[in-house]
Formats: sequence, structure tokens, C-alpha cells
Amino acid sequence: MTDGTTADVLVVGSGIAGCSAALAAAREGAEVLVVTKAERPEDASTDWAQGGIATTRGDPASLREDIVAASAGTADPDAVDVLVENAPAAVADVLVETLDVDFDTVEETSTSGRPEADNESGAGYDFAREAGHSADRILHVDASTGRHVLRPFLHYLDGHENVRIRDDTAALDLITHEGRVHGALLDSAPGGDPVFAGATVLATGGIGACYRRSTNPPGATGDGVAMAALAGADVADMEYVQFHPTASASGDGEDAFLVSEAVRGEGALLRNGDGERFMPDYHADAELAPRDVVARAVAAEREATGEVTLDPCEHFLCGGVDVDDRGRTSLDRLFAVGECARTGVHGANRLASTSLLEGLVWGLRAGEAAVGNEVVESEPPELLDSDPDLPPRFAAEKFTRLRRVMEEKVGIRRTPDGLRRATAVLRRLKGEVDAYVRTRTARDLYELRNASVTALLVARAAAENEESVGCHYLDTADEPVTAGD
Repeated sequence: MTDGTTADVLVVGSGIAGCSAALAAAREGAEVLVVTKAERPEDASTDWAQGGIATTRGDPASLREDIVAASAGTADPDAVDVLVENAPAAVADVLVETLDVDFDTVEETSTSGRPEADNESGAGYDFAREAGHSADRILHVDASTGRHVLRPFLHYLDGHENVRIRDDTAALDLITHEGRVHGALLDSAPGGDPVFAGATVLATGGIGACYRRSTNPPGATGDGVAMAALAGADVADMEYVQFHPTASASGDGEDAFLVSEAVRGEGALLRNGDGERFMPDYHADAELAPRDVVARAVAAEREATGEVTLDPCEHFLCGGVDVDDRGRTSLDRLFAVGECARTGVHGANRLASTSLLEGLVWGLRAGEAAVGNEVVESEPPELLDSDPDLPPRFAAEKFTRLRRVMEEKVGIRRTPDGLRRATAVLRRLKGEVDAYVRTRTARDLYELRNASVTALLVARAAAENEESVGCHYLDTADEPVTAGD
């Protein structure tokens, strides 16, 4: 087993995507090191996921059509095919047979309800329907599916002879040489602790900490996107930031209580401050319209009538580090999976309950592809761990400024002028942060650096895209392209 300085495969992140990559690599005989900056490995975005996991139920064409429709026609059809074609085997193999996830079942059904790899009809399971789906196909466990998937997954990996998990350990930078990634520099020692790996898999989750309100855990600072971009990897579709329409209205900085998509799938109606149902005025599918449509409608009604108990907030990055169908990035031996990766499945807007499935499928495929590379110990970045001149509360104050700009200028509704202003502010903020990064290994400073890099990528991409489509909505443009068009 790895001694912590080398590994066949290094996985950064402990959500479903990272766990899937670790499992696949370990099954191939690789020695895997999983690192997470969370104090507990289960404190990942996956643990916060409520709704469930979309399945094909023997009708992959229907799921494929719904994914493309929700994306307003922008999803990569080849990537969608990879997802739906691999979904049945991945769900049956990992979630059912290996982890024995206790998915909700229909009480009156006497069969076991175990979906086979070649038949995912899943008789006996209580399949739910969510917004944007044309059929009941969501596997779920109460309203906390992510938790019931992730915790047994981590428990299983913790007992695997080829896997080691290190918590409270953040990756600061990738170790690169001539376009190839050789591992990562961790914060587990003063000046950084290099871990050399045959392949490195980024599975760091989303960017919710770049906004004042988000459904993500506090540590979602865009680490994977930032580290990959700084190393020279390609990123794509960064402007497509999804806002969940049915988050509770709470104060800035407070956790947003999420009302699961399944509630609307079961028939719940949305009403404005005047008590009027409003979604039929915005989309033919009313409350079951795609998230981007419902989020804008809720925001508009909240502004017009006030006292709406819902307030959309940041939920999911549809873009990220650009990868192929095996999770490979543009840099040799660097992979990205989960929310930090842009697979092409989501296009401009994600269909509900496809994120866990994407993390599972791409994680397994990336983990397999990551095996077989020689570990090379190249020169890691040199970091100094001293700077007495760092102003007090530097990171906290810069984070407040960054979140305010992102919320006000790069939120649900955007304007060309607002995006230009946001880009200028974020560019200056990044410069202020860069002046200190190489002189300290403080985690909060590196999280701020990652957030500033990622936020700037989002703002720039949004400023350069003059077409309103999916999650990217320009107030001054014509009606945005949506799934109903």
C-alpha cells in the first residue's frame, strides 16, 4: 500500500465521482490514495444531494431525449449516449450489488426489486418523477439519496486493501512537467507535501462558495477547476451555472434549505406573494419545467409580488474542466470527474437527478483509464510558508467581495455591462490574491485563490457568450432558448 508519497492513482475528492474512480482503479489492482480537504470524507457535495439518481428503466431513448431537451439542445449527444448506455450496469454493479443501497421500494410489491445489469426496469423500486423528466425513473432514498449512497461507498473503500483515504488534506497545486501531471502538492506539511502519482483524478465538486447563497457545502471553492486551469488544462461552458429554483429564502451566508425537485414531481404547485399559481404563464410544463425556466420564473415573481418563500440560489456548475468520455483532460495523466468536469452531458442546463449518475459513470470510466502509468517523481512547486505582512482577515474580506460581485452580476439574470464590470473587479481581486499565494500555504488563502480563478473564468465566459441559453440568461437579449422552444 502507498506510503503517502507515491500512489498509482491519486484521487482528489471524496464524493460519488471520486469514490467511483477510486473503486474502478482499485479493482484493476492499482494502489489508490484518496485525499479530501473535508474533516470527514463524507462532507462532500454528494452527501447534500436530495433527489435521487436517474435511471433508464429499459428506455434509454426517453432519458436521452429528456437530457437533451433540458439542455435546450446544447448537450453533446455522444456524451449523453455514454451516460445512458452505461447507466444500467453502473447502477446495478456499484449501487445495488456492491454497496446494497437501500433504495425506497413500493410496499405492495413482493419482488426483490433488484435491477439486473441488462434490465433496469427495477420492479419493486419506488421510482419518482422530477421536473424535466417524462417518466417515473428516479431511484431515491427518502429525500437524502446522496447521503445513503456516499456513506456506504466510503465505508466500502475504507476496507479495501488497495485504497487509502486521507481526510483534512487539501491539494494546493498540481505537479506538472512538460504538459504531464505527476501528482499534487498537499497541505499536510509546511511548504507543501508532494504526492507523486501515475495519474491524478480531480473530483473536487462545485463552486457554490463563489456565491453568497448555495446548496453546496462551504468547501465548494472550485478547487479542481482552478488547479487544472492554472496548470494549463482546457475548461469549457463555464458560464452555465445552474440555480436551483426551490431553495428557501434565507439570509446571506445562511445554508439554503433545498425543497427537493421530487416535491414538484409529486404535484406541488408554486404560488407567488399574491397566492396565485404562476408557472403555467412561463412554460407549458408548468412546475415540471426545466430548472433554468423555473428559477427565472420564481425570481421574477419574488421581485414582482414579494414574500415568496422561495429564493433560487447557486446549485451546480454545468461546465468545468473539459474531458472526454473517459474523463481525460487536455493534460496527460490528468483526469476530472463529477461537477468539476465538463463532460458535455448537461450542455447549458442540467436535468434533475443526473449529477450523481454522471459522477458514477464517469468516475468508473476514468478510474479504469487512469491505471497503468509509471509514477515519476518530478520537481514540485516551491512554496514558502511565511508572510508576516498578510493583513488580518484578508481571505474573509476578499471572499465577501467576490461573493457579492458574483451574486449581483453573474447570477440568474445577467447584463453585458454587469458582466464586464464583474470581470474587471474579479481580475483585480485575483491580482491581489496572487501577490500572497506563493508565500503561504494557508488553506483559506488557496481556497480564495481557487475561488477567484474560477469566478473569473465564469464571468469571462459569460461576458463572451452573447446568446441567452439555458442557465446563461442576458436581460437585454431576446427570449432565451429553453427546453420549450
